Amino acid sequence: MSIPKLTAEQRTEALQKAQQMRTERMILRQELKTGRMSLAQLFERAGEEMVGKMRVKYLLESMPQVGKVTATKLMEEIGIDESRRVQGLGNRQKADLLAKFAE
Repeated sequence: MSIPKLTAEQRTEALQKAQQMRTERMILRQELKTGRMSLAQLFERAGEEMVGKMRVKYLLESMPQVGKVTATKLMEEIGIDESRRVQGLGNRQKADLLAKFAE
């Protein structure tokens, strides 16, 4: 598979879009960390590209008092693959995550 050839303008647009996505995800993660947004509210936005394409592990690490080890344990416990993205979560997996953070 070869890398697509992009014009300078297309490359600039792609870089700007990527930077915008990273900035929006950073804001979203801060809202989760501070409690201004709940996990349930985030799941409601799973249809948005920015939220849906976020890795679940990255998302869990944004939750208060959850680090890399805790996020990995939670994912193993619930049966979520490490490479799973938010848009790929099943209803049972979402419900299990919501139950864990409701405690």
